[in-house]
Amino acid sequence: MEKQQVDFNSWPKGEPNIAYAQYFIGNSYLADMGGGLFNVTFEPGCRNNWHIHHKQVQVLVCVAGRGWYQEWGKEAVELKPGVVIAIPAGVKHWHGAAKDSWMQHLTYHKDVQDGASNEWLEPVTDEIYNSLSR
Repeated sequence: MEKQQVDFNSWPKGEPNIAYAQYFIGNSYLADMGGGLFNVTFEPGCRNNWHIHHKQVQVLVCVAGRGWYQEWGKEAVELKPGVVIAIPAGVKHWHGAAKDSWMQHLTYHKDVQDGASNEWLEPVTDEIYNSLSR
């Protein structure tokens, strides 16, 4: 399977996401864009663990490559440039790159309430991830 490259001319790849590496399968990179906006770059096959944002809405804007977003108990949604996902507070979910493509998304939080937090959960199993297709 040939891996698709991403044009990083428009969006910075960022630095290795060492602080959150324990919550990812594969390598990701983080670029602080300012004002609470971050660009996250996922190498092919990289995904984060299931997680929940409490008392805040997470917004994802896919800007390059191809990947996946999935809420617990629902079908996965393909991420490709221009796809915007607003994840309600309290929803268990994960996101990451496709097996054969890098993926970048911008992320920020809105409607942030006092006591907002992230709860990191179990990894996305290979069974779930490998079942995804174009």
